[in-house]
Amino acid sequence: MDDRNIMENLLLLEKGVCDLYMHGAIESSTDNVRTAFSDSLGTSLSLQDQIYSKMQERGWYAPQQADSSQLSSLKMKFAQG
Repeated sequence: MDDRNIMENLLLLEKGVCDLYMHGAIESSTDNVRTAFSDSLGTSLSLQDQIYSKMQERGWYAPQQADSSQLSSLKMKFAQG
């Protein structure tokens, strides 16, 4: 396993952790529990951003830019729905 695969796995894992913390915060029944999940979510989002930035620096993660026809298509799709 090379560095790129390790970073991709870390990014996917961190995204999954963020999802779990978000749902924990939404479903929590007390302020203390909600705060704990929310604080953990903030930390995980920061880590996710750091991993993403490192991958982008190395050219391992380059988001695809949408062209104007794709944007127009999406706008029409959601305007109808």
